[in-house]
Amino acid sequence: MAPSGVDRFRAATEHLALDIRRMPDSTHTAADAAAALGVEVGAIVKSLVFVAVREGADGSDVHEPVLVLVPGDRRADLDLLAAALDAHIEKADARTVKQATGFSIGGVPPIGHPHPVPTLIDDSFDRFPVLWAAAGSAYDNFPLTFDQLVAWSRGRVASVAS
Repeated sequence: MAPSGVDRFRAATEHLALDIRRMPDSTHTAADAAAALGVEVGAIVKSLVFVAVREGADGSDVHEPVLVLVPGDRRADLDLLAAALDAHIEKADARTVKQATGFSIGGVPPIGHPHPVPTLIDDSFDRFPVLWAAAGSAYDNFPLTFDQLVAWSRGRVASVAS
């Protein structure tokens, strides 16, 4: 049997000694996670995958998955994303999310992916001393600070949500 998402996440992040917490109810949405954890919705890290489309050297379109981390009380803004990435932005389907991150929608963590994924982090997370993110499943979450989010994800901070 293949390891679960949370098992793969634990293995990928074991060097960080994260405090992964399993919730009795699903934390699939930011509102669900905030309610289960007893925190503000904005303290929840939504890990969203989009596709940046750019013209390649041969004139054909090049599609690159991009992980976008936004607070639970905000929405990724496609115009801001397009400006930050200098690309046309498309929403990723479930298959693209899984291929890019190794995890399924609802449990995508901001770190611990099998391969590096270009990452943008919304600049409004600094409102909260502690953030909470998915840990590989819709039931598992872990706390981290904004500085840890930036350092561990190797993401670029930008205004990408409204």
